[in-house]
Formats: sequence, C-alpha cells, structure tokens
Amino acid sequence: MSKRNFIKWFGTFRKSISDYRYYTDFERVYENTELLKIEINILNSLIGSKNIEADFGAIITKYPECLKVIPILLAIRSNEIYCQDKNGSVIYCFDSKSQTIEQYEYFMKETGLFDLLQCHVISNLYDYVTGVEVGLSSNSRKNRGGHQMENLVERYLKKSGVKYYREMYLAEIEKKWNIDLSQISADGTSTKRWDFVVKTQEYVYVIETNFYATGGSKLNETARSYKMLAEEAKNIAGFQFVWITDGKGWQRAKRNLEETFNTLENLYNIADLENNILENLFLHL
Repeated sequence: MSKRNFIKWFGTFRKSISDYRYYTDFERVYENTELLKIEINILNSLIGSKNIEADFGAIITKYPECLKVIPILLAIRSNEIYCQDKNGSVIYCFDSKSQTIEQYEYFMKETGLFDLLQCHVISNLYDYVTGVEVGLSSNSRKNRGGHQMENLVERYLKKSGVKYYREMYLAEIEKKWNIDLSQISADGTSTKRWDFVVKTQEYVYVIETNFYATGGSKLNETARSYKMLAEEAKNIAGFQFVWITDGKGWQRAKRNLEETFNTLENLYNIADLENNILENLFLHL
C-alpha cells in the first residue's frame, strides 16, 4: 500500500455532518405536546380572561392535573421550580396540588404567565407549547450530534455487508474470541467500550468513531492516547485498532493528529468511507 499524504487527507475533512433530523426532532416535539393536549386545551380558556386569577383558581380546583402544564409554559421540564424573592424561597410542585391556590396564583403572576395569557400575547396554548418544545429540542442538538458519527459509520458498515457488533467492552471481546488484550486494558482494569467491533477470519477489529466540529484541548489528548493505543495494539496477534474521525475542529490539533496518522495505519475519515475503505479493509476487495 502506498504511503498516504496527511495534508491531502486532512484537506478532505468536513465542517459538519448534520443530517435533516439534527436540527429539530419534530416527532418528539409533537409527542410531548400531545401528552398534554387535554390539559392545554382546558387552560386555553384563560386566554383573554377578564378575571384571570378567579378563572385560574376555578380551573385548578376542578382540574388540578392542569398544573403539570405550567412548567413547560416557562420552557422547564422539571415538575419542581425553585423561586426566591423578598418573601423568602419556595419550591413549587406541579405534579400534584401540594400548595394553595393562592400560591399558584402568585407564581403565575410573578413569572408573567398571567400577563401572557390575559393580554392576548398568544392566541392558542397548544401552538405556544409546540413552539416551546421546538426550542427545547434545539437545546438537545448536542446529544443528537454525539451519535451522528456513530450512525454515519454504521450506515457504511451495513453497506459493506460485514457482520459487526455495536458497543462492546474489552472484557466482552476477550471472552467472545479468546483474545488477550491485557496490553491495552491496563492488565484487565480498563472498562473501555468500543463503538463497533468486526470479526473476520484474520482479525478482531475494534473501531472508535468521533467527529469534532469545534476544537479544544480534548483533541490533543485524544490524538495522543490513540497514538499510544495504536503502538500497543501492534503487539497483539489477530487484533487491529481502527479509528474513524473527522471535523474541522481538528485544525488546532493538527500536529498531534498527524503524529497519530503516521503511526496508525487504520486511521480514516468520511471521505475514506465514501471511497469504500471498509470493504477494502474487511473484505480485501
């Protein structure tokens, strides 16, 4: 195999791998809003109320389950909300009617929710809650983004047709294929979990995946630790370490990544996946 050029390889790194579902998980948005549909529609009667405190009190007295809608009106998922003012501190509970109507009325007034409802700032609470859920969904992008690279790599593993395992611990690998990984497991003390594992007739391949859209000190440490792992893995018969990474976040950690590139033969990026590297690696096409 001809020696790869790091500069050329690094030049194919991507700015983003965000798919269409990354920005907002509308299925979850609609699901969460629908769970509160009945209670939301009951509280809709407060919009434009001329005597909102009395109307609110009547609703909560007859339908105390409507209390659970209140936190989401403030874009809060918790059923408990802490508040502090000149009168002291209070923890309001909204999963049960544990406070007096007057306390809940005070909360609605001080947070501005009465004003929101009474002054026609909104016309429909169901639409309002849907909008709040969209906002909360955007805050979860980091969690969704954390799995994007794994999902992308998995699509290419499926495309290759090779049998693979997802999320396996070192101890599981040792037991399943009777392979001694003590050189990379700190003599059995490591609890390392690999994103994917592929077993061929010749090797057990462990695969680590990540994508960094932004930089940080973590990247230098990641590159160094994987370089060390690559060096240790060379001494294990029937074992191969594969690292698939990408992202413009590597720009500031480029030097450390290059050192690992020169040590780890099986270091790939998305462009390599698109060029069928997995088929070449596992199936020797």
